[in-house]
Amino acid sequence: MHPVPDALAHLAGTWHVERTVRDLAGGAEGRFTGRTEFGLLEGGAPGLLHQESGVFVWQGVARPAERTLRFLPGGIPGTVAVHFADGRFFHDLDLRTGRHTADHPCSADLYRGEFEVLGPDSWRMVWRVGGPAKELLLVTRFERATP
Repeated sequence: MHPVPDALAHLAGTWHVERTVRDLAGGAEGRFTGRTEFGLLEGGAPGLLHQESGVFVWQGVARPAERTLRFLPGGIPGTVAVHFADGRFFHDLDLRTGRHTADHPCSADLYRGEFEVLGPDSWRMVWRVGGPAKELLLVTRFERATP
């Protein structure tokens, strides 16, 4: 683990992303490959705009995929409050020890995220989703892009 005293400062910039998505109930597996840009929010507001884009291959079909999140300063210095693009709260993020766990209830399903900073230019995110609608495992690896 690699402690990060200020998550926003650490995440700023461009990252290469590789994600595997496994349907634990049905056995199907997919893969997302792309990039994530942690850039400035509109109007100079504190925090970062997370914009992810790439290609998601599911059951042999490749499709463009993207998502946007807002990483805002958390209630404790160095931490983050992650929000969906529409403003809804998603989860907190505290990387000061290099590792964090967060939960996100979504209808009757529960998303449990585990975040681990592997080094100054690498981190991993694992979401386990369980409930009546979904049984998924999503593993994402981020590697900092070189300029």
